[in-house]
Amino acid sequence: MPPVFYLIPGLGADERVFRDLQPALYGETHVLSWLPPTSPTEPLPHYAARVAAGIPFEQACFVVGVSFGGIVALEIARLRPRARVVLVSSIPDAASLPPLLRLVRHTGLHRLVPPQALKLFPRVGQWYFGVNSGADYQLFKRILRDTDPVYARWAIRQLLHWDSRGVGAAVRIHGTHDRVLPRGPAPVDHLIPGGTHFMVLSRAAELGQILNELAQAPANP
Repeated sequence: MPPVFYLIPGLGADERVFRDLQPALYGETHVLSWLPPTSPTEPLPHYAARVAAGIPFEQACFVVGVSFGGIVALEIARLRPRARVVLVSSIPDAASLPPLLRLVRHTGLHRLVPPQALKLFPRVGQWYFGVNSGADYQLFKRILRDTDPVYARWAIRQLLHWDSRGVGAAVRIHGTHDRVLPRGPAPVDHLIPGGTHFMVLSRAAELGQILNELAQAPANP
């Protein structure tokens, strides 16, 4: 049977970031869209269970999460025993949160700066996320414009306070030039030279090749 891929975009993004990746995948693909949180304090496991409702319980599949989507993918894997998680530009556990974000968590700065502030400085975001000029930058600006600030505030809080105890293993794909979530000391299975936090779009062909190879390889017993 052909592989099944469930794709989860990064914080505030949507199916548009998979524009070039989906055609490169050999198999069935589904994008799991973000849902509005039921409340500002909805627990991440509860949220992940709602997102996971679109995945049949016994289905063998790959859940590919980008950035914060990788954290949600790991939470989904707690609930779907045959799901294999692939992290793209993400972290495998809370201990891998980079120093800058740990400082933000410690100081509570995320509560003072509105999530929509980045919309006012898209060129700063372009540098920070490693977005190419041209069509990629125009898409990045549209994604910033469309991000729901209520959802973004909830997601940032979940990222900073994630309880990853007991989380399962995952295949990790990371770029060498990721400024948002640097790869850190945790092992990386597939390192993309020059890859940035936005490489799901800019390096889609390479990501697709890796994912297709993973799907063709025999699963570990």
